[in-house]
Amino acid sequence: MAKRPSSKRKPNRGNPPQQPVVDAPMRIIGGQLKNKRIEYSGDVRTRPMKERVREAVFNLIGPSIKEKLAIDLFAGTGALGLEAISRGATGAHLIERHVPTSKLIRANAEALELVDQVTIYAHNSFIWVKNELPKLPQTPWVVFICPPYEFFVSRAEEMDKQIRTLIEKAPADSVLIVEFDSQFDGANLPDAENWDVRVYSPAHVGIYRVGEKE
Repeated sequence: MAKRPSSKRKPNRGNPPQQPVVDAPMRIIGGQLKNKRIEYSGDVRTRPMKERVREAVFNLIGPSIKEKLAIDLFAGTGALGLEAISRGATGAHLIERHVPTSKLIRANAEALELVDQVTIYAHNSFIWVKNELPKLPQTPWVVFICPPYEFFVSRAEEMDKQIRTLIEKAPADSVLIVEFDSQFDGANLPDAENWDVRVYSPAHVGIYRVGEKE
């Protein structure tokens, strides 16, 4: 009798297939645009913040988001900046070095009728901070720093410098939000004792509030 072929799959001995890291569709969670959709391409180079983490972050920031300028240094879909505007931010600067993804941000801003409140940069965020930060208005900011997690290892020096620069340059009453994972120890954040770090596994989120400058 001929043997039946095995129904078991052979183990994948190569790299595991990459999958999108967020369930589609995405949406705005709160504010004036609550439940409006945000498109996500599924490109694995983009790691949108999980919805439950985004909701937790904005709950922690609370009403202090209002009248602040949102800055997202690794913008991906633009969800954080668009959510910030929905909740009362005056506008958003969204930096995304991957050009096709930056075009997706524009499409999302257009769909939400926020084009006039959004400035999109197809740019390297490390260079952007160095060149553009001094040009920003000195009203309070809310800054999202949510890079690929491995940047905290492979580009550790650049990440540290970027965060230190933001702490130094951000106007009083600004808020910084950093997202990382267990590859990085939050105790190594600049001015570490003044970060409020929460864990929403696998994400770790640190929130820093900028006080009055001396």
